[in-house]
Amino acid sequence: MAVSPQTNCTLAEVANRMHELDDFVVCGHVSPDGDCLGSQLALAAALRRLGKRVSCVLVKDEPVEANLLRVLGGAQDLVFDGKTGRGKTHLGVDVPTRERIGEAACALLDQAPFSFTIDHHAVDTTMCDMVYVDPDAASTTMLIWELAGYLGVERTGAVANCCYTGLVTDTGRFQYQNTDERCMSLAAEMVAAGADPASVSREVFQNRTYASMRLEATAIMRAEFSEDGATALGYLTREDFARFGAQKSDAEPVIDALRRIEGVRVACCASRRIASAEASAQKTIRMCRPLRARSAAEVMLPRRASRCAARLMRPLRRFALRWQRRCALREARGIWAVVGCRSGQTLGHDIARRGESVPSDFRREARGTYRHA
Repeated sequence: MAVSPQTNCTLAEVANRMHELDDFVVCGHVSPDGDCLGSQLALAAALRRLGKRVSCVLVKDEPVEANLLRVLGGAQDLVFDGKTGRGKTHLGVDVPTRERIGEAACALLDQAPFSFTIDHHAVDTTMCDMVYVDPDAASTTMLIWELAGYLGVERTGAVANCCYTGLVTDTGRFQYQNTDERCMSLAAEMVAAGADPASVSREVFQNRTYASMRLEATAIMRAEFSEDGATALGYLTREDFARFGAQKSDAEPVIDALRRIEGVRVACCASRRIASAEASAQKTIRMCRPLRARSAAEVMLPRRASRCAARLMRPLRRFALRWQRRCALREARGIWAVVGCRSGQTLGHDIARRGESVPSDFRREARGTYRHA
């Protein structure tokens, strides 16, 4: 366990401070995944067992994956109204920066008398009073599980199942290379406390919509390969989402299908999904080996994958420009690119809205100029 330089406390100190407070609002990041939602709901359940008043807030008014809601205890308590939680102690979980919590949650943070961050993403900045970040943790729910122990509450029921859900999703069913002895040990504790691996697996991994399967098939059929099959580039259009009646969450598994193709080291799936002016562009890099990143600036891809990712940038840039011309767009807005390697741990960045530019941090990352941690 190696906490980040921005960490200014221990989990025991976080627990002691929480005992002194009564009103909390728990926030995650935009487009919450299983680890984010699991962390929020597990921590909320633990604090309620201490008699605390807790609000669990979605930081953006957007659909949440239905299969996660079915398996996570307390999901019915998730709210978004931009007002819930004003003036309460702010708990940011699985999110290290203000850019990732959205405007509504930023307003709650600004009005909070005190704030905490509990996360496993290493960044160079902080946004809260007490910060605990452990980049070695495979999921934030691992830290919430340990925190609940320091709080002295029973870690049964929703606490166990939510923590297990976050852990199993962030490790890709314990297949990604962030899976280690500590991860498996805590998973065993969660199961012993009542987490149900079978129901989590059934709901999260074995319960895809027909629209999701059709998106996957479409992206695979369109895949373009380069570097002797080491890179794969697939894409989905807004029309694909409309034709299949698909939602944003239906595209999440597509990158996994592309990177599982034999010989592929780096895969990318780009999709244009949003018609509004709020269309966002984002990419996600999936690492090939576990990283001990002391800061976001020290994260890198292994050498072979780095070379593949660097070369993938050229066809990705050409793809964005081609899409821009094809759609007669002044900007390649709304293109969501997901770049993944064979193991799976994710690191997110915002990318430039203009198709002709790729942000310098990603170019450096893809070229492997960062040192091995």
